[in-house]
Amino acid sequence: MEVKKHHHTSNIFVKWFLNNRFSIALLNILLFFLIILVFNQISFVLNPFWTFFNAILPPVLVASIQYYLMNPVVDWMEKKLKVPRIITIILLFVIVLGGLIWIINTLIPIIQHQTDSLIKNWPTYWQDAQKGFEKMIRDPRLNGVRGGINHAISDAQTKMFKTGQDSFNLALSNLSSAVNVITMIFMTLLTAPFVLFFMLKDGHRLNPYVTKFAPQRLQPSFSSLLSDINGAVAAYIRGQITVAFWVVVMFAIGYSIIGLNYGITLAVLAGILNMIPYFGTFIAFVPAIILGLINSPMMLVKILIVFAIEQILEGRVISPLVMGNKMNMNPVTTILLLIGASAVAGLWGVIFAIPVYAVVKIIVTRLFNYYRKISNLYEEISVSDNDNDLKPKESN
Repeated sequence: MEVKKHHHTSNIFVKWFLNNRFSIALLNILLFFLIILVFNQISFVLNPFWTFFNAILPPVLVASIQYYLMNPVVDWMEKKLKVPRIITIILLFVIVLGGLIWIINTLIPIIQHQTDSLIKNWPTYWQDAQKGFEKMIRDPRLNGVRGGINHAISDAQTKMFKTGQDSFNLALSNLSSAVNVITMIFMTLLTAPFVLFFMLKDGHRLNPYVTKFAPQRLQPSFSSLLSDINGAVAAYIRGQITVAFWVVVMFAIGYSIIGLNYGITLAVLAGILNMIPYFGTFIAFVPAIILGLINSPMMLVKILIVFAIEQILEGRVISPLVMGNKMNMNPVTTILLLIGASAVAGLWGVIFAIPVYAVVKIIVTRLFNYYRKISNLYEEISVSDNDNDLKPKESN
């Protein structure tokens, strides 16, 4: 009797735990978090690897962005015109070097002059803004809230002064960090071109090389997965940089036409911040609004017109042509993703949230499709079986 009871208990354990997919999934999740816990406890062992990774990340990142911009030209020249890859790479390097020399000699001095002028004249602009605001709050209609407004202004000025003082003290105490940043920038500029050269030369061989390490029956699927990831990242980088370039051009032309001071600097700032979807251009628009308010109401109207025209051209013409719907992301999903990523990783999270999401989405979709293929939960019922179920049974 005891043997029978033990056998029955063993069958229940096998049925509900060893042969139960849900239990196995929970055990795998538990094992995953246990592995994370163990690695967290021995993180000191991994510190040298993180230091090494952080050291090589900047040049690799810069080279990767340039690779996705230049590689289509190299591939096209090789396939269509039969030009060796090395020849095309050297020509592209010469063109890029010429562009950098032009930017250093032409664009950088303009931006530097406008930035220096803005810093020099900012106290005057600030005083004018204060006088205008004080004149506004003297309006008799604001008598009931004037005390609260003055208190809020005083509190804001105190906090701004304290924040500036803390930032200055922090900068003085972190001179070594500043030196490290300058060293990192120098090493990135020195090594990124070499990394880029070999990526352009041998990058097309990476997919077949990595695919060889996968099991033979999974190699076609794994190669397709790598191609999809590469395509998604390439589409995002090329699209963002192309759109940012045209944002700079449109704002520079618009601000030059209306005669806005510091227009080139504001246009470049708008192009850089445009890398942040939905929010970047509006953030860069704030300084232009402030300058318009200080200048004159008519200048503010002109700035609003320029912004409206830029947004229409970017949203209706440039972004659809360049980006299309390659990311296949709902705007609500994008906004929520950016908010969450900014809370987790700050500015870097905002910049890398969408490409990381695209890569993770591709991987999860592939894994889910594979699970559907091997799982009994998603077996489709044939039409003939449905028809037989719907037919009335014949009575004997």
